[in-house]
Amino acid sequence: MPKITAADVAMAAGVSRAAVSRAFRQDASLAAEKRERIIAVAKELGYVSPADRAVERLSSRTITLVAADLENPFYPAAANALSQAIHATGRRLVLHSVPPNEDVDSVLRQVLEYRSEAAIVMSALMSSRIARECRSRKMPVILFNRIQPDARMTAVTCDNYGGGRLVADHFLTTGRKRIALIGGTRNTSTHLERRRGFRDRLEEAGMKPTSELSGDYRYGTAYEAARTMLRGPSVPDAIFCLNDIMAFAALDAARELGLSVPGDLGVVGFDDVPMAGWPPYRLTTVRQPLNRMVSDTLELIDAQLADPELGGAIRIAPVRLIQRESA
Repeated sequence: MPKITAADVAMAAGVSRAAVSRAFRQDASLAAEKRERIIAVAKELGYVSPADRAVERLSSRTITLVAADLENPFYPAAANALSQAIHATGRRLVLHSVPPNEDVDSVLRQVLEYRSEAAIVMSALMSSRIARECRSRKMPVILFNRIQPDARMTAVTCDNYGGGRLVADHFLTTGRKRIALIGGTRNTSTHLERRRGFRDRLEEAGMKPTSELSGDYRYGTAYEAARTMLRGPSVPDAIFCLNDIMAFAALDAARELGLSVPGDLGVVGFDDVPMAGWPPYRLTTVRQPLNRMVSDTLELIDAQLADPELGGAIRIAPVRLIQRESA
């Protein structure tokens, strides 16, 4: 069967080849009615524009990663692990970073146009509307290190609740009495579950945090929160920071105020990013099993590609406390 060309579309639509080109470029100088007629004729003939052919070539065997918080070193490490694992399967990873003050939905619409095999959404939430649109296009979407209340959503995360309990248990076992909490971004599942596990375990021991402030998962905010705690009327002897970046901030604030670590203050983080093992910090933290989470993510993608009608699923990977010198 001969290949359909732009000249064939132009002849069938009764227009010039230039008009066909402008129609597929969405050139504003072409009347909307004329463009729609050209596109309809092209579709009927089975014409594929050069731009669409380029997208097909680029998107073939491609998985897109949509990320919203690459300042946290956990996420670049996760992106690197995902990239290597995806490359090993003969596919490629394409990164889309969500711009500041934009939501993930706008980026996912671009991903749908790009026609990747699947999308992984990292450190962000998506609306139910865009989730339905992705499902209608048969494109698997996996939330990485996030969950959200949608029975048809597929997600891979670690045991954030269990990790919070591990930290509280460690502080209790080591005799800490004035235990504080620096929380993350309040509407995220990581914040909610880590905080809930931590507080539940303290309550079982008849205790509650002596103070709790938000660090918004950012160094600067957490640094100010730690300084406020450590200069207050009841100085804590332990702080659980819901990610490592905030724990580094708490350690820096404590040392600046002349407190010894772990003598005066014990600090525990969450994630176990590479910096956690560096000599200036030697941070006790909860390790997320990154390799396990990556393999679960690819397994779920392949399962959904094999059966687009497959329902949602949540994989929760176990965590463990890595004990170093900060607590």
